[in-house]
Amino acid sequence: MNAHALNRRQMLAFGAGFIMRDFISPARAQTAIPPVVVELFTSQGCSACPPADAFMQELKSMAGVIAISFHVEYWDYLGWRDTLGDKVYSRRQYDYARWRDDGNVFTPQMVIDGRNYFVGSDKPAVKAAIKHAATEARSMWVPMTLSEKDHELIVTIEAHRKALKATLWLLAILPSITIRIGRGENAGRDIVYSNVVRNLIPAGMWNGAALNIAFPMENLLTDDGKACVALLQAGLVGPVIGAATLGFSN
Repeated sequence: MNAHALNRRQMLAFGAGFIMRDFISPARAQTAIPPVVVELFTSQGCSACPPADAFMQELKSMAGVIAISFHVEYWDYLGWRDTLGDKVYSRRQYDYARWRDDGNVFTPQMVIDGRNYFVGSDKPAVKAAIKHAATEARSMWVPMTLSEKDHELIVTIEAHRKALKATLWLLAILPSITIRIGRGENAGRDIVYSNVVRNLIPAGMWNGAALNIAFPMENLLTDDGKACVALLQAGLVGPVIGAATLGFSN
């Protein structure tokens, strides 16, 4: 696993590794209805998680939804080490709880647009939240795009009239994988996992200015994670205010 967890000072230093592209007339991101970002925190060792994992197959096919799965490792002690898990993803879930100041960390948990959370298997509640988010006016939404050129990931972020410090996250995604669980609460089951995060990089900070940057694809992609997602979040893991995908199919 090539995931990274950096503090603010490290993020700024890491961001210096980008190739800054200062265009006189930056390419304007296409105007579109903002997508709804759904993050599932799940575990191969959690007996309550398979229904939420199956629900993800439905969510990933929904138009206007970016659905991704983070595998946590805090249930590994139950007898099965999650083959897709990493403490970096657990830390992200705990960072959300700290941002909300509620301490609610559990699996399966779905976080909608970095704001609200639900039991991941509660289809009516999650679908209602997605519908609400899709129709909600988003005055702080920042148009952004991802593209690829010469083995570089090009991130284009439009300027926004409201200056706001935000974190740019880059994610490598494995679209689908079936895992046979050998031990623990789900022993003997074959479970399909969808849009699994295989690398998570806090790539730098954004302060409201138009930005065109390039990032080496080899520093993000993994052997099994070839699709990309970019998330712009207020603060560290606050509300999602921008999102874009590349090689990502519903």
